Amino acid sequence: MTRHQACTPAPAVYKATMPTPEIDIHHIAKLARLALTEEEARRYQQQLTRILGHIDQLSSHALEAEPSAHALPVFDVIREDVARPGFTQAEALANAPRRALDQFQIPKVIE
Repeated sequence: MTRHQACTPAPAVYKATMPTPEIDIHHIAKLARLALTEEEARRYQQQLTRILGHIDQLSSHALEAEPSAHALPVFDVIREDVARPGFTQAEALANAPRRALDQFQIPKVIE
């Protein structure tokens, strides 16, 4: 076994084994500070039960996939930080429209 193989995690197998819980819609509404009528509570209870049923159905399929933070590989694209010669002060100020005390002079922007 190579060092790379030893550091690579094995693919995880995901399978849900959690039963669909009964949701207390009134408790959820209280946490969300919602005032629900009995009609709304009944409708939301049915909708949440159906949603959890779909999630349970999707979770019942075993998937062999490595966990990842990104869908595609992420690479840092940066260049090496190397010092390079720059302009001298005279060269930098050569095309300045206005200068004062060997510095760029710019118009005032704050009144």
